[in-house]
Amino acid sequence: MKTLIGGAVAAVLGLIGLSVWFGEFLQLLAGAIPIMLLLGGGLALYLGFDELKDTWKKDDTAASASDDTDDAEKYKQEIEELKKEIENLKSEKS
Repeated sequence: MKTLIGGAVAAVLGLIGLSVWFGEFLQLLAGAIPIMLLLGGGLALYLGFDELKDTWKKDDTAASASDDTDDAEKYKQEIEELKKEIENLKSEKS
């Protein structure tokens, strides 16, 4: 109940203050809007650049994953060739 009464009193005082100092309120608002736009634009630029860096990292990861697949195939072929050489050596020795 105290909160309700306190909120009502604050709202009435705010309304009275706004009507008395309306010109000063508009002047404050005129000064605050460019600052808010500047800070909001800076934040948007930062978040956009951060998202772009994440996209670049995903592209690099995908490229390195395809390189890993190529390397794995190359190593499998090399292992198969070595196994054949070992079998040939074993058969020659016997």
